[in-house]
Amino acid sequence: EVCKLESVPLDFGDYHPLKPITVTESKTKKMNRKGSTSSTSSSSSSSMMDPLSSVLDGTDPLSLFAAAADPVTTTAAMDSTRKKRDKDDSSAVGSDFEPWSSKRGDILARYTTTEKLSINLYMGSEKGKTTTTGSAVSEKVRTRLEELDDLEEGSQKELLNLTQQDYMNRIEELNQSLKDAWSSDQKVKALKIVIQCSKLLSDTTVIQFYPSKFVLITDILDTFGKLVYERILSMCVENRVSLPDNFSPESVNDTAKETCLNWFFKIASIRELIPRLYPCQVRLSEGISECLPRLTSMIRGIGDPLVAVYARAYLCRVGMEVAPQLKESLNKNFFDFLLTFKQIHGDTVQNQLVVQCVEIPLYLTLYSPAIDWILQCIAYRAPEDYINCAEVWVEYTCRHFTKREVNTVLADVIKHMTPDRAFEDAYPQLQSIIQKVITYIHDFSLLFSVEKFLPFLDMFQKENVRVEVCKCIMESFIKHQQESTKDPVILNALLHICKTMHDSVNALTLEDEKRMLAALINGFIKMVSFGRDFEQQLSFYVEARSMFCNLEPVLVQLIHSVNQLAMETRKVMRGNHSRKTAAFVRACVAFCFITIPSLNSIFTRLNLYLHSGQVALANQCLSQADAFFKAAVSLVPEVPKMISVDGKMRPSDAFLLEFLCNFFSTLLVVPDHPEQGVLFLVRGLLNVIQDYTWEDNSDDKVRIYTNVLHLLSAMAQEAYIYRVDKVDSNDSLYGGDSKFLAEINKLCETVIAQILDHLKTLGKEETLKRQSQLALYFFNTILAHGDLRNNKLNQLSVNLWNLAQKHGFADTKTMVKTLEYIKRRSKQPEMSHFTDLALRLPLQSRT
Repeated sequence: EVCKLESVPLDFGDYHPLKPITVTESKTKKMNRKGSTSSTSSSSSSSMMDPLSSVLDGTDPLSLFAAAADPVTTTAAMDSTRKKRDKDDSSAVGSDFEPWSSKRGDILARYTTTEKLSINLYMGSEKGKTTTTGSAVSEKVRTRLEELDDLEEGSQKELLNLTQQDYMNRIEELNQSLKDAWSSDQKVKALKIVIQCSKLLSDTTVIQFYPSKFVLITDILDTFGKLVYERILSMCVENRVSLPDNFSPESVNDTAKETCLNWFFKIASIRELIPRLYPCQVRLSEGISECLPRLTSMIRGIGDPLVAVYARAYLCRVGMEVAPQLKESLNKNFFDFLLTFKQIHGDTVQNQLVVQCVEIPLYLTLYSPAIDWILQCIAYRAPEDYINCAEVWVEYTCRHFTKREVNTVLADVIKHMTPDRAFEDAYPQLQSIIQKVITYIHDFSLLFSVEKFLPFLDMFQKENVRVEVCKCIMESFIKHQQESTKDPVILNALLHICKTMHDSVNALTLEDEKRMLAALINGFIKMVSFGRDFEQQLSFYVEARSMFCNLEPVLVQLIHSVNQLAMETRKVMRGNHSRKTAAFVRACVAFCFITIPSLNSIFTRLNLYLHSGQVALANQCLSQADAFFKAAVSLVPEVPKMISVDGKMRPSDAFLLEFLCNFFSTLLVVPDHPEQGVLFLVRGLLNVIQDYTWEDNSDDKVRIYTNVLHLLSAMAQEAYIYRVDKVDSNDSLYGGDSKFLAEINKLCETVIAQILDHLKTLGKEETLKRQSQLALYFFNTILAHGDLRNNKLNQLSVNLWNLAQKHGFADTKTMVKTLEYIKRRSKQPEMSHFTDLALRLPLQSRT
């Protein structure tokens, strides 16, 4: 009851809200209604207060106030307020923020078209122009209402077949028309022009011209926003006192607030989204922190992704002017764009591009100015959180863009993180960036052609971090590189990376770490191939040897690779070396012979001497092969009793036995050196075995000697069971010569004597089982390789048979099978002596 409005008696017969009115000044009575003032007025019976015409006839409160105020003081106050506001704006974004005005020229120059354009022009109403002076006020009201009707019905003229320059001229005419309409107090006409211009932004019929169209149209919108802002700002000057710096909405008087809201209500009544959205983005709004997110969400309703992204760019422009501190809204604006970016693959956009004959790459460039501006607004004066953002964005770049964009991102990170060595505090993020780059780029020729990739690696100056990054790169290379490569870009980059890993090795480096680094470097070495350019391949191995000399597994791999290279050369030449290829394989052999002594593991050296000697022999490098085998023989005495295997100390006898057995197999085909005597290498090896100190509880010496008997038996054959192509073995050199066979027999007698001496030492109670096993083992050797027609050998075999079962430790099951084998052999031609032998081999029970 207290707050209700006073009732005023009216004569409804004479009242009509659109009739002309007259207002007379009287004593005013303030009401308790916030945001409004009322006055008791006297009026004629033929007129009432009209809110629309009051602005036009100069009798509204603001007009009265303006008439009463000193025009000079008022103007000065308005100028002061504007200057302070401009100062605040400049201080908010600063001179380091590149303004939109500096970009518009480039956009207009870049996005041009030769196609014909069209434009819809607003045509002002001709109604009510022939009015009399006496009814001027009522005609103004009528004209205004008709223009509002035009706003809904549309009063426009479409101009077709315009060139680009004609289009730009028409837009400039619209801009001037807007200013003229505003200065002549035709506010509705001005709004009409703005709405018509906003509608043009939904037209993408000439899509490649759209960025330039956006620039031209938003110039008009900027003009409109400035005019509205200045008008509302002029209403805020009270009693010649301007608003303070950084004023808030609460500092604005009610009249200005109502006028501001009036503009928004007018715009909000527009049915179409784009004409409603763009004029909303004026420079003054109460509750801007709520408005920006709402406007951001409204843009989601724009179906065309190109139109939407430019609407977002314009929102960022306005946001940076009125509320640059509201970065969250700007960020949300951009992430909304990312979420809707997939629309470009939809049928609507694709069909549009087909109709206009525009390819996707060209279409995507149309987004650049808008995205560039949005990102500039987001990144402006961003905190030291930069590297965290870059860590995320690099994945998006690697996934969806080319190496040029990846290079740009890496360059930007280097630019930000190099000053003051900021990278030292961001190693985890930098590592993450590298990991994401190599996750999405598996073409290493492409990766290492990224100009800033290696400079990016240089920021990892802490050794352990640098090594970890190099390991990640090498792991990715080994995993994803499907074919061998000789690309110099890849080789140079990976040699640099592998060198970094190698140089990190020191006396404190764990063995597991060394093995891991060596495995990665070896994986790289295996993937390098120069095809038929074998000399270049060998040069690469020589360079790698000099770079990775501290990692033994890498040297071992290089030796194997060079041996393989020599064998590939042999394969290409089909075993018939030319002078050039013969010299080349000798160079390969020399590489191995020089490198092997630098290794620490003695069994690694032994096996590589043997393997390299076999390669030399296969390539007819006989003197080089002899050198390898002599080196192996001379190295046997240095074999320690215990060796480290997988971090544990173990006896070396079993490893030595395995090596010697392999060595004996090779010696069968090695021809005797003409200056060294018969079976020089075999004699030398037997001397080494004789002098070697064996473990007391080991029978490996006997097992080795029995293998020597296998070798000597094979050497006594007229034709050896295998040979090396184009290498004459001893069977060819001696041709079954009796002196050669006599030498073999002497060696056999010596070896047999050594075996029998060892069997005698096993006659003690605790070693009788070992004696039985070795006796049966030696018996089987004579059975397989000896000529049992020889009476001495026949009798020796019978003695061994009896010794094997003398003390009840014989393996009866094995002996039964052996006896059955002898009986089967006796039935074969020229094997009748096996019948007599079988009769001399009794089987005794365990009892």
